[in-house]
Amino acid sequence: QVQLVESEGGLVQAGGSLRLSCAASGRTFIIDTLGWYRQSPGKQRELGATITRGGRINYADAVKGRFTISRDNAKNTVYLQMTSLNVEDTAVYYCNARTYGGSDYWGQGTQVTVSS
Repeated sequence: QVQLVESEGGLVQAGGSLRLSCAASGRTFIIDTLGWYRQSPGKQRELGATITRGGRINYADAVKGRFTISRDNAKNTVYLQMTSLNVEDTAVYYCNARTYGGSDYWGQGTQVTVSS
């Protein structure tokens, strides 16, 4: 199995920046893609960004140009650098690991709140 532990989110003013990290443990060799999803109150969980073991990256349109995802395969850790944050980015951010077999694992979620 795979366990995911996210860093703490936080409260940031609009226009500010925040960096999230997520460390994977367990059977990490089965992980292909690591990523970040987010869920705002009353909304479905949505894609933020993903990165494959080989480095292929995908961003949601809503974060493209503002968020940067990166990955350290040696540390089994994925990062999300968020800049130019706005109130619409307020959400619980979830780390996701998808295995080569198509199974999904999720972190516990971390709250990011952007104040105006």
